[in-house]
Amino acid sequence: MIRRRSLLSGLLASVAVPALAETTREDRARFMARALEMRDEAARRGDQAFGAVVVKGGRIVGEGVSAVITRPDPTAHGEIEAIRDAARRLNSRDLSGAELYSSFRPCPMCEAAAAWAGIVRVWYGSELTDGGAPRMSR
Repeated sequence: MIRRRSLLSGLLASVAVPALAETTREDRARFMARALEMRDEAARRGDQAFGAVVVKGGRIVGEGVSAVITRPDPTAHGEIEAIRDAARRLNSRDLSGAELYSSFRPCPMCEAAAAWAGIVRVWYGSELTDGGAPRMSR
């Protein structure tokens, strides 16, 4: 007799959950410092003071500053810009295993974009608050 896996177990088996790279508190502080530099750059450009970086494999692969006002583009949040930059640099929309460091807690749009990209953890604010895995809605 041939056994068939249930639809649910088949779907769960097809979802790979990447392991987080071990990052130290010092690494996280360095990544957040860069996100805060991006925030300051956004303000210098005359935009909203938000910035973010995407980290994968222990290195920054994407950076973003808010361009909502200067572009103008209502979707050009710092986090979205960092995700777009990482996707361009890595030539892939799949950022599985990456982490997002943001100067402020990401809005629902940015959190959903991080989830769609495969980002596994969000850190925000100068206190390095662990936002956990991004969700599609709050």
